[in-house]
Amino acid sequence: MDEILSLLPGYNCGSCGFKQCRDFAAQLKSKDDIQRCPFLEREMFMDNFEKLSELVSGTSSAEEAKIIGVIDGLEADFMLAPLKDECSCREFIHPFDGSVEINVGDFLRYRPLGCPVTHFAKVIDIDPGIYTIHMVGPLHRLGRDDFEFKDAGLCMILAFEGKVSRGKLPKVGQTVKFVPEYCMMQKVHSGMVVGVEGKDVRIEAIDLKVW
Repeated sequence: MDEILSLLPGYNCGSCGFKQCRDFAAQLKSKDDIQRCPFLEREMFMDNFEKLSELVSGTSSAEEAKIIGVIDGLEADFMLAPLKDECSCREFIHPFDGSVEINVGDFLRYRPLGCPVTHFAKVIDIDPGIYTIHMVGPLHRLGRDDFEFKDAGLCMILAFEGKVSRGKLPKVGQTVKFVPEYCMMQKVHSGMVVGVEGKDVRIEAIDLKVW
């Protein structure tokens, strides 16, 4: 128990429902229990979170199920799930064809550079030349024949924002391999982590041609 206690923030703030961190440490049995402490999801305590997870589960990270890309057989560091109450991870794309007029709310057909699959997405925000989208699927997933869209053509994928749902939480500045949960091919992507808040991450410098 002393080892677990040494990894807790030690603020005795009561946010977890216990008066002291010592009382909280005594009842830890799973990762879900650990998440009751709001401070352990902050970047400065990420290493402690991982060590506590190993201690309370009785397993090491190496013993956990590996995340393997289906199409390429590569091992990923984590699975990336949508942010809370969103339908897919946020993607930030740049169409090579700048002549297409795109507005918030439009549906796009596009193909990410480095991916053989045509995607469909809804535009949720716009910066000059950069479109934030939620992917809504390849067409067969939509289940409708009257689907109207604009053809954005070949696009560069600039960034992802999502939540780590399985695997090791990354640190800012770390180059990572990850699999978006909704990716039809379950293909390993790579990029650099530029933001971490709890389990929410932003990954830039995206490369779909991972070797």
